[in-house]
Amino acid sequence: MKIATLNINSVNARLSNLCGWLRDNQPDVMMLQEIKCEFNNFPFFDVQTLGYDVKVLGQKSYNGVAILSRHKLNVCAENLPDFPDENARYLECEVYINNKPYTVASLYLPNGNPPYNKPDDTSKLTYKLGWMDAFLRRAEKLRMADKNVILAGDYNVILSDDDVYNPELFRDNALFIPPVQNKLKLLLRSGYADCFRALHPTGNGYTFWDYTGNALQNDLGMRIDYILVSPQLSDRLLNCKTDKAFRAMEKASDHTILTAEFKD
Repeated sequence: MKIATLNINSVNARLSNLCGWLRDNQPDVMMLQEIKCEFNNFPFFDVQTLGYDVKVLGQKSYNGVAILSRHKLNVCAENLPDFPDENARYLECEVYINNKPYTVASLYLPNGNPPYNKPDDTSKLTYKLGWMDAFLRRAEKLRMADKNVILAGDYNVILSDDDVYNPELFRDNALFIPPVQNKLKLLLRSGYADCFRALHPTGNGYTFWDYTGNALQNDLGMRIDYILVSPQLSDRLLNCKTDKAFRAMEKASDHTILTAEFKD
């Protein structure tokens, strides 16, 4: 069973790249973030032609999440159930793969940094921390239900010094500050496994390189995309890797694809 996640930074702008990767790699389930389109503008035909069922929680020009699956999807939640939100950041579905049920979620956490022209504005950080609290509650509810859970997406969290090319540049960044890191660590301490770190205790595993400053060429990246799984799935984990070549493609997203494979 292969699971993939990608912050695509506009699905219509990167459609050729996405479809080519899907044809070549054929994941069972793929989570997308920042699709940046409303439901009616999602390229359903192109993806469905490749054999994928598609569920979308869209938003005009911003945010938006989707789940693609080679198996039928049933929507369980659009946005976090106890967190009213005008932004499309969380989509949860149930899917059966080889007759086993899985709960899969595509999530796009808020960035949390203030606007450039309002450095003292903390409203976006407050929103991020509140969103994360609601996400922790949902994740715990799923874990306590003893489900096979896969929570994948752009977490907008740099978890440790090993996950960014220069930690000192990011000490005050909302992706890296302790209140944000600690919430994600709570999730990991509850029993969820970080698939990449479970298999690669060292090494950067970057999933994002900025478009500016030759970041990709100089490997000035950060690891902010994760596939987290409930305990029963961590025992079945075979591999987890990033596809840096996808980031190097023409008209690429500033993120790349993270995949994890599991024993059936």
